[in-house]
Amino acid sequence: MLKRLLFLCAALLALAACSHDSNTGSAAQPAATPATSSSAEAASPASPASSAAAAAADSVAPAAADTTAAAPAATAPAEESAPVAAATPFVDDGKWVEGKHYFLIDPAQPTSHPGKIEVTEVFSYGCPACNGFHATADQIARSLPPNAVMNYLAASFRPDENWPMYQRAFYAAQALGLDGKTHDAMFDAVWKSGELSTYNLKSSGLKPHSAWPTIEDVAQFYAKYGVDPKEFVGVANSFTVNTRMKRADELMKAYGVESTPTMVVNGKYRFTAGSAGGYAQSVELTQWLVAKEAAGK
Repeated sequence: MLKRLLFLCAALLALAACSHDSNTGSAAQPAATPATSSSAEAASPASPASSAAAAAADSVAPAAADTTAAAPAATAPAEESAPVAAATPFVDDGKWVEGKHYFLIDPAQPTSHPGKIEVTEVFSYGCPACNGFHATADQIARSLPPNAVMNYLAASFRPDENWPMYQRAFYAAQALGLDGKTHDAMFDAVWKSGELSTYNLKSSGLKPHSAWPTIEDVAQFYAKYGVDPKEFVGVANSFTVNTRMKRADELMKAYGVESTPTMVVNGKYRFTAGSAGGYAQSVELTQWLVAKEAAGK
């Protein structure tokens, strides 16, 4: 029985993600966070649906958009106390295989930080799998060498789970220069305290639609960071934020993203924790792809 349970846990880790298929009515349950990611583990929500059914749900990628829009991405702030990671020399020993562990984005998409290798997480605050992966995404950001930068691309493809609202909140915070201060706190507000959650964390499933958090509710959350709630709502509904949301949707399609969280390296490669083989492997594969780009391979 113990062996069967261990096998099931491994299978769920490989498959857990929030997919494009809004007809499933539920997002995949996040995989268990490794021991090194205790903060994400503590914030993991109750399962919104059967883990086995959610993990089995997958969807075909949407048609890739014909776009050259640069990523409307947020750059992770540097941690003052964190040591600068050294660049990893590129060595191709056959461990990472294109088409199995990572996938080529064709055509490659432009990036928004000239002279830097961009590492982008495609995510949503409303995605339980993204919450499970969040500590690993933070670890990836801390592990990047000086020639690389961490970005975030907010997805909206699950309107049945309120993702467009979370996307709007992210780009409003970005426009106000708050995203670097509030990114972790937003995950906690959705999945730990539940104050901005669309899910009923005390039982299971989604809250009634009338109880879903609104952009006005999010504005009250951001008021803790010194922003007038009316100003936040105004920015959230502005032309600038609407444009960033549209560009984000186009770019996600151009990347060929099928589920969240997905990692993208320099607009050329994408992978998931499942394709990489796990959370720790996601960190290692990111470093390898950054080294590959730096070496011009």
